[in-house]
Amino acid sequence: MKKLNISSALLLSGILAVSSCSKFDEMGVNPKEASASQVEVEYFLNNSIVGAQMDPHIAERIFVIYWKNAGRQQLGSGISTGGQDDGYNTDYYRYISGWLNSAVTAIEIADSKKANGSAWPYNENLKQVARIWRAYLLSEMADNFGPIAINGFEGVNPDFADVKTVYYHVLDELKDASAKLDLNVSADAVKALDPAYGFNFARWQKYANSLRLRLAMRLSEVDAAKAKAEFEDAVTKPLLTTLDDAFQVQEKDGWSPLTGVMSRPWNTQALSTTLENLMVGLGGIKSSDQLAASFAPYIKPANYAGLQLLNHFSTKTNEPYAGFFLDGLPYTVDPRGYKAFPIPGDFNNPNFPKVGDWSVTVRNLVDDGGATVRTLEGANTWNGSNGGAWGAYGTRNQWRGWPGAAPRVAGQFRLSTNKRMFFGPWETYFLIAEAAVRNWTVPMTGENAYKAGVQSNFDYWGVGSFATAYLASEDYNRVGTSVSWNHVAEPAASYSMNYVNGYTNAAGTTTINYPNNGLYKNGTVKNDLLTKIITQKFIAQTPWLPLETWSDHRRLGLPFFENVNAEAPIATMPDLNAGNYMTSNIKFFPQRLKYPASLNNTNSKGYQQALTALGGADNVLTPLWWAKK
Repeated sequence: MKKLNISSALLLSGILAVSSCSKFDEMGVNPKEASASQVEVEYFLNNSIVGAQMDPHIAERIFVIYWKNAGRQQLGSGISTGGQDDGYNTDYYRYISGWLNSAVTAIEIADSKKANGSAWPYNENLKQVARIWRAYLLSEMADNFGPIAINGFEGVNPDFADVKTVYYHVLDELKDASAKLDLNVSADAVKALDPAYGFNFARWQKYANSLRLRLAMRLSEVDAAKAKAEFEDAVTKPLLTTLDDAFQVQEKDGWSPLTGVMSRPWNTQALSTTLENLMVGLGGIKSSDQLAASFAPYIKPANYAGLQLLNHFSTKTNEPYAGFFLDGLPYTVDPRGYKAFPIPGDFNNPNFPKVGDWSVTVRNLVDDGGATVRTLEGANTWNGSNGGAWGAYGTRNQWRGWPGAAPRVAGQFRLSTNKRMFFGPWETYFLIAEAAVRNWTVPMTGENAYKAGVQSNFDYWGVGSFATAYLASEDYNRVGTSVSWNHVAEPAASYSMNYVNGYTNAAGTTTINYPNNGLYKNGTVKNDLLTKIITQKFIAQTPWLPLETWSDHRRLGLPFFENVNAEAPIATMPDLNAGNYMTSNIKFFPQRLKYPASLNNTNSKGYQQALTALGGADNVLTPLWWAKK
């Protein structure tokens, strides 16, 4: 019997420990020595897609600790201050290499079967699906590390290509594979082995075309002609525009690659200051119109800043409400806010995250000797928190980082019962809206695409009834951006707010300055169309796509990310200090993951190629080719 030579199958221990492995186990066959009739394309493709959902080990390290922190979807540390763990990087490099290995193997098996006449009628379509999925994985790997090996994962030490070459290759692959899908072919017999689309090839084609929009737009600031040409071609093809077409995979409880990526109970995943400032005031929808009447006593007036606690909340950051704690609920807030981050103490909410120390909402503020200065009640409040070096403030402040006293990502994302979203329909619309603002040729107006993106995401969250009023709002959020497409007036530089001294209970008035985002148009613009689009895209991508919110910020400097606190020097972010924390600089934000330390030993030639292509040191703060410099 003819044996199938799988040259790319670096079958690392544990890599095939999903459904495809069981096929070989049932047959009692070594997959490296399996015959052509025993090895199927769909086994390896399934292995790759399922594996990339991330088991709890790698999900906690990459999705939660890296991406959600860098993408500012939660209170963060580590990578947010330029720090990384080589063990995490090594694990991720190994995992994603395994997922790519399986995708490459699927393509090789498809070609082998075609050559020896053992292919099923759907064989060629499965090959195109494997190419589409491989293209995504290559983009994910490049967006994290930078230069990678396009033709790696084949059992030999590969050459590394610069990010531009990787992106050109991926865009070509998506275009060609999408065009070669035969939509008249059925693969229903093996649909159970495709956890995303059940081998519905029309949906795979839409995903490929929308993914091409995403990756073309990634080049907008460094290679505008290529970005425009690729985008304008892809946008004429069938696109992912409905939730039915979304690329999402059902999670399952337990410990496997399908376990929820946000399921670890000890990961606090608290509301970030970035999200808080984007959502509060945005859209003009009152908290009283969103919440039960029982919350009415806790809703604060629109002109109230909260308790001023300057000895316990750091002010060495350009966050506009630094030093304040809102002892209640905001007057208006984006309707998705309370859905994604339930109110602390709302224990009867079915989506309240009852993990960790969820039931304890009262925390103390203490002096340097440990004596209580004031007690803070976290229940029925909605405050984000900032990372960085808090110095003595961190010791005195027992509220910060305490799970039960801060809004945390909703329980529905922590129970492994949801579907992990890789690409939602709103992203397609926001990409089209951005292209329209750039005066590229697209099939709908920027305004209509923008509104469709907002409506799509509101519907996903079950708050669609608020969309019309929300889209008409001219209210500014805390960073000076409004929702209405036609409202592009810039806010005044500052505004007056009432507050209460948290130590004496004396009432006062203060001036709040809108922050200047020096990464975008030198900080002179807060409310133009592109800022609106990326603000909405950021909120819509929360909490499923933190890698994308990180990538948009690296590409555009949007939306506004406040600097982490600089009460003390940060060794891993030396350029940020007590003298410049009010300014914005790319050196204050993580840009990439370092290569595993072992790479130089295992592939010294490739590592040196990667560093040359990177154009900078192998560290967290070196920007990628497509990012702001």
